[in-house]
Amino acid sequence: MFLKTKSLKNCKVSKELQGEVKSTKKLRSGDLVEVESPKQAKQIAKLNSLSIIPVTVNPHATLNSSKGFISCGELLNESVEKITKELSSQGVSHVRRISIRRDGQLLNTKHLILTFDSAKLPENIEAGYMRLSVITYIPNPLRCFQCQRFGHSKTSCRGTLTCARCAEVGHESTDCSRAEKCVNCKGEHTSFSRNCSAWKQEKEIISTKIKKQISYQEARKLVKSQTPTPGNSYVSVAKKSFSAPSVQNNPDISISHSKPPDSIARASPLITNLLIPFSPSVSPVIEETLASPDLTDFTLVKSRKKLKKECLIKEIIPSPKQKKSQTFPRPLIVKLKTLFQQRITYLPISLY
Repeated sequence: MFLKTKSLKNCKVSKELQGEVKSTKKLRSGDLVEVESPKQAKQIAKLNSLSIIPVTVNPHATLNSSKGFISCGELLNESVEKITKELSSQGVSHVRRISIRRDGQLLNTKHLILTFDSAKLPENIEAGYMRLSVITYIPNPLRCFQCQRFGHSKTSCRGTLTCARCAEVGHESTDCSRAEKCVNCKGEHTSFSRNCSAWKQEKEIISTKIKKQISYQEARKLVKSQTPTPGNSYVSVAKKSFSAPSVQNNPDISISHSKPPDSIARASPLITNLLIPFSPSVSPVIEETLASPDLTDFTLVKSRKKLKKECLIKEIIPSPKQKKSQTFPRPLIVKLKTLFQQRITYLPISLY
């Protein structure tokens, strides 16, 4: 309920309001009272005064009702008055049909906006033999055609005439050919563009107001708190929070730069990207040995005998009797033995 009073001070509110109310809120145009039950609302509606203070009680314009829209092609040719009368038993108090303009003419559509006399929107309604789903209706932001601002109409505007195309004061947008500029966000588009960031934010405020059933001021504060301010993006905040602390801010901390001793510099070997396999039985290998192996004992094979299909070489390390006839390079065999420290044998090799 909505009470229009100057002051509720020094009066027995609970007794006059027929018991404790759910909540009260002070507004510029009066006091907003949320009651506990419909019975209490009917009793408060009959009040003319609170103690010695005269009051007028009216139901709130938007908080006591809800809007939803339905789509039905079978109702396209039915009048709005007839639809309202047929659906009044289901809590529908008003019906408005959505129209579109084509080629200068208004055409009716199958979409209907229903106003219910309760704050809770029903999930569906029955129209004859049809069961229609009810979807929450979120209207577009109201823009003044006088000053191009949001939230009021031209009839209640106190601003000056502003062009909706160039945002200049003193003329309308019908014959304007200047560069486009928005009045609300200062962007390079018209004031009636739906790509405007101010229009999108206003749409979000209205959506929050309807879905959460709160006042416009509360919805506006909620959306503003969730919207990042210009220049404070998530990346910039993250950089500030994770940046290293400056040493100059703490005068007690001093940093001294000194060279390491020569003995440490000589003892520390040069770190390279050479990958050396790790094994507990592997002895360290010098990088120069791997880079330039000794090739003095290598001999060039001039005539190559035809190998058998399968041949078995028992050992890489030759026996004393086979040293003269063996063609394997001894230095390489010694290095392999140094790396693996075990007897390496070849398995039978198939040439096919």
